[in-house]
Amino acid sequence: MHDSIQCAVPAGGARARLAAGAVRLPGRSPTVNGAPDGARIGGIRACVFDAYGTLFDVSSAAVRHRGELGEKAPALAALWRDRQLQYTWLRTIQARHVDFSRITRDALAHALQALGLDARLEPLLMQSFDALDAYPEVPDVLQRLRAAGYTTAILSNGTPDMLAALLDHAGLASLFDAVVSVENVGVYKPHPRVYQSMVSELGLRADQICFQSSNAWDAHAASAFGMRVVWCNRSGQPPERLPGEPDACIGTLGELPDLLGVASAR
Repeated sequence: MHDSIQCAVPAGGARARLAAGAVRLPGRSPTVNGAPDGARIGGIRACVFDAYGTLFDVSSAAVRHRGELGEKAPALAALWRDRQLQYTWLRTIQARHVDFSRITRDALAHALQALGLDARLEPLLMQSFDALDAYPEVPDVLQRLRAAGYTTAILSNGTPDMLAALLDHAGLASLFDAVVSVENVGVYKPHPRVYQSMVSELGLRADQICFQSSNAWDAHAASAFGMRVVWCNRSGQPPERLPGEPDACIGTLGELPDLLGVASAR
């Protein structure tokens, strides 16, 4: 039950139920003017999604090869992802950009060596990273949002080729109006230029975009930029102490349509 996922807030912060499993975080007051009946976050014209960890399960590449990785599969998935993100931030700070494919390969090489695993597994795991599993609720959520008239888009650290491969594998390509990569601006999230690139792509104000991410730091950064934000807190993490505050916290993307007042499919 996703109600058990706790989107905790700092001590003293107010919490308000928005929907089953959805919590409004303190400091943000979602407007309802111009919103569908029942919407908790109003004035939205586009729903934009982070890809890795939000639409697609980043651990599935390692889990798929548990036979080769053995009991170290979960540890590899965690360390690979941790270094992948760290390398994006460190390279952005140093102004030494390389694309996300290179970042992902470098992070994997580190993780394999750190865990004493065979480096010859690298090509197999990299291939699997371009064929990650989509979370099960994703197709239905996208279909419902599009049927309700929302523009749908992806804003991701991934390269255009990586994102195209993911969408083709999952059969989701037709469910997005735009797919925007950080390669358009040459820096990684959470740099403000990344979020501006989506505003420019869609031709909307930031506050007309509802951005969804499972990464709290990404959610906070998009909020600080001016987007409306739903943090998809799949693993029940405590909130970060960073600029910006997500408008709502949910356990899976399946709760998003209710926040936007989208009627249930019949």
